[in-house]
Amino acid sequence: MLNENIKTIRKSKGLSQQELAVRLNVVRQTVSKWEQGLSVPDSDMLISLSEALETPVSTLLGETVVKTEADTLKAISEKLEVINLQLAQRKSTRRKMIQWSLISLCAIIVIVFLILLKLESPYLGWNYSDPETAVLGVAFHSLEWLFVRAAPIILIGATIGIFLTWKKE
Repeated sequence: MLNENIKTIRKSKGLSQQELAVRLNVVRQTVSKWEQGLSVPDSDMLISLSEALETPVSTLLGETVVKTEADTLKAISEKLEVINLQLAQRKSTRRKMIQWSLISLCAIIVIVFLILLKLESPYLGWNYSDPETAVLGVAFHSLEWLFVRAAPIILIGATIGIFLTWKKE
């Protein structure tokens, strides 16, 4: 009776013999021998077994455990529901992160445009006969040139991305 109860409860909890053995700090063969009725756990191990299976010792020792199909299906459906909720939550979080990243990108582009507008390309009036200012002026001009050409495309793409990730709730 003990061997049948251990096996039935273990399976109803969704544990393999290996998983139960790891929880009890024994080898899998020990759990197998208990379930086959070839050996029995000692009193300390019986208490550990009841804790690992979250079942009273009295149930392990004498009360017959009846495994019903409805309980198993109910447990599976509850687990699936929890998993679906977690996946939906993860998807929503990921969508919000993408959306806020795109909003931040748009804000940064607008701020850089405003700064460039305010500066009015001051390097154009620099003395290019000095090698240091000449190199620095060319570098600033190159960055501004690239930014002015690439930023509108990135801004349009980010704006489209914001609208695509916007979810009406």
